[in-house]
Amino acid sequence: MRSKRLRYNTISSFFFQVTTIICGFVLPRLILKAYGSDVNGLVDSITQFLGVISFLELGVGAVVQSALYKPLADGDNETISKVIISAGKFFNRLAQALLVYVIILVLVYPHISHQKFGWVYTATLIGTISISSFAQYYFGMVDRLLLTADQRGYIQYNAQTVTLIINTIVCVALIYAKMSIHVVKLVTSLIYILRPIFLRLYVDKNYHLNRYITYNEEPIKQKWNGVAQHVAAVVLDGTDSIILTVFSSLANVSIYSIYNLVVAGIKRLLTSMTNGMQALIGELWAKQELVELKRIFSWFEWFIHTGTVFVFGCTGCLILPFVQIYTNGITDANYYQPLFAILIVTAHAGHCLRLPYNIMILAGGHYKQTQRNYVVSAVLNIVISVIAVNFGGLIGVAIGTLVAMLYQTIWMAIYDSKYLVKWPIKNFIKQICVDLVTVTISAFVSNLFDLFSFTYLAWAGLAVKVFAVYFIFIILINFVFYRDKMIRLFDWLLHRIKQ
Repeated sequence: MRSKRLRYNTISSFFFQVTTIICGFVLPRLILKAYGSDVNGLVDSITQFLGVISFLELGVGAVVQSALYKPLADGDNETISKVIISAGKFFNRLAQALLVYVIILVLVYPHISHQKFGWVYTATLIGTISISSFAQYYFGMVDRLLLTADQRGYIQYNAQTVTLIINTIVCVALIYAKMSIHVVKLVTSLIYILRPIFLRLYVDKNYHLNRYITYNEEPIKQKWNGVAQHVAAVVLDGTDSIILTVFSSLANVSIYSIYNLVVAGIKRLLTSMTNGMQALIGELWAKQELVELKRIFSWFEWFIHTGTVFVFGCTGCLILPFVQIYTNGITDANYYQPLFAILIVTAHAGHCLRLPYNIMILAGGHYKQTQRNYVVSAVLNIVISVIAVNFGGLIGVAIGTLVAMLYQTIWMAIYDSKYLVKWPIKNFIKQICVDLVTVTISAFVSNLFDLFSFTYLAWAGLAVKVFAVYFIFIILINFVFYRDKMIRLFDWLLHRIKQ
């Protein structure tokens, strides 16, 4: 059952992320052509500002998920119901806080952003985009957490895929019909409201929850211990556009959003392969199956590092020519930013390298013990970005994110080695050295190709060459340093092919 659900989660999550990437490339390009860079920057900026409300989640979502692992493993419906009720009360209050925040944002945002649009234009756009966020926090979040903790994340991934496809088709039609950006975003919000409605119906049908149960003792033991982890995650993922809005320009926000569209899409594609792992590792930790836990974590760490080197190494070579093609004909901002491209790709690669260590911490419930790391990384990102953006613009915020990611990855790996998986830190050092050798050799060979292409077909040909180079060197280098894993992997593949 574990492997079956892991497979379902991985496939559905991967398909959802592929759909997200494809749809994600379609709409921004149309918005750039139809409304210009400033409107595209305004939409991205407002979205990031609304994302700040997730600060108030205070890490409770991750703690709720961790609190559900054991009662789900034991089939304890009473405890599950109590956790869900407690979490529901919290997220209902968060939805109310969102309404207050939207009102404040409507009043303040036009005065702190470098934008040329009128107050009514900006305020109505903020209200329109906020609708789907309200629906998510009001009655969608708890059901998502339950399904993910129970290794049924594929239910929500499939729901997200369907609504995403519908939304893209409808929005493309609206843009070609020359509707305003407000109409486009209003329709998006209304379509996305369908997700939490579907999830609630599914959960009520398939789980024996008592939504009227009462409790005397708080069922979520570490309810406030995930604050630092959550705040750091929000800062690392969402503050760059906010800093650019306040200290730079909407044109730079638009440039950032296009590059981020690529690297964030690649990151989601890779992380989609891990979406079932936290629940699996959480179950193994809850049952203290430590031998199996170490075996799975060893493979998980190697897979993430190898996958990150492959996808982000290729992205580093291909992102600049792709953005040039994607923004061809857009002349109201300079989208050719080679140094920023390398920095932002490296920063997001760092985010992926930390995944196995972060997932192990969350699955093990070590929230309180690791708070300091998350606080330091968040402070590093904000302070460096705010200082550097004044003289480096886009490059400044990328440096802040990169430094924070590197710090967090190294700290987490050391912590896991000492307190969770309990193996020598030299395992991590060896893996990082293999990563660096692979990237260095592969990037050098890839740069022998002509990396300037001006059509999607030419870019696709270049991508095939770069992929081939990275693939070959990853296999060769891993056969030298991780021979046992490569042999077992090839044996498994041969066995699957023969079946």
